[in-house]
Amino acid sequence: MQTTGISLVRENTEALKPPRFLWTSFALGRPLGKPNDAAFQRRVILAALDLLNRPEGPVLEDFPEDAPMAPAPSNAAEADGVFCPVNFAVPDAAPLTWTSRLANELLMIRPWYELSLRRRKRTSFGAAKAPVEDLARKVGEAADAGAATVGDLKALKHALEDLKVYWLEGMTAQPGDYPPDRINRLLWRETELGRAMLAIHGAFAGSGNPLLIAFARALAPRYAIED
Repeated sequence: MQTTGISLVRENTEALKPPRFLWTSFALGRPLGKPNDAAFQRRVILAALDLLNRPEGPVLEDFPEDAPMAPAPSNAAEADGVFCPVNFAVPDAAPLTWTSRLANELLMIRPWYELSLRRRKRTSFGAAKAPVEDLARKVGEAADAGAATVGDLKALKHALEDLKVYWLEGMTAQPGDYPPDRINRLLWRETELGRAMLAIHGAFAGSGNPLLIAFARALAPRYAIED
């Protein structure tokens, strides 16, 4: 029987080598992109089904579009429903190393993450099974080192995913409905964690090392790189 599917984590699909899969750059939990956008979701489904026409596999193709952004707020009242409680402005005397910058930002985000945990009674953080301080240090050291050393890429991947969860849950600690596309763009555009991930992406992508290039390809969504 021919099969096809949709992947949100490219490197996992590359490792498993299923017969046919379509990779999308959307937020975790939204394999078809923006909710209630039937036309866009139809294009994703048809692209996945089109892989059934391939005579043999494994096939892993990238969906060529990012999920559409929610429209910008038209007034202040509407914007009140989407804001981050943390001021991520970088001070003039910002620490020089990514390790220090992430440690400082963690101090700001931690109270909001803890507030989120008290309100929601649950968290998706913890997959890496390590203290958040250790994860921030691992990512900071990777950003500081660039492509100078490969290290344990699997551990780095788990650290990055867990830190993104920690930051995003803290950033949405206030009551309200937060469109994931806006919050994710805020993470990539305005936080030290987002900047550190882009620094890792840039160093790995230009390293000439196939392992690091593949890691970079799965690390950042297209909108984060192109903005």
